[in-house]
Amino acid sequence: MTAPPRPPEQRKQDTLHRLDHDVDAWVATAGPAGTPYLVPLSFLWDGDTLLISTAATNPTARNLRAVGRIRLTIGPTRDVVLIEGSASVADGITTDVADEFAAKTGFDPRKQRDYPYFRVRPELIQCWREANEIAGRDLMIAGEWQV
Repeated sequence: MTAPPRPPEQRKQDTLHRLDHDVDAWVATAGPAGTPYLVPLSFLWDGDTLLISTAATNPTARNLRAVGRIRLTIGPTRDVVLIEGSASVADGITTDVADEFAAKTGFDPRKQRDYPYFRVRPELIQCWREANEIAGRDLMIAGEWQV
């Protein structure tokens, strides 16, 4: 039996909990030619943006530098948070933020060769579990929380 849909406030609370506590996301980007690329990456949420890191030579980094559009999903298919937004190279990451990223994700990009950080600014955040939560799934639109 399918549970009743969660009210918007509960969906936002659940989404923020997932952003604070989950470690990994599926990250989709596309280059100028439109070829999609999907990869799992770890992230750090600071309350406004997500921080990710990946090798400068892989398609994700090249796509983000060229196009700057990104789509991420967090959680399983029956409890998903979908985020669309823009991403740019995050220059000037402080030691405290880099330490926090490494502690949360178990991965320290500073110990790799040429692993830039990217700052992801959400523009759309959706959250749903089952078909009965498709209506009302938009929690953020144009970078503004709707709840």
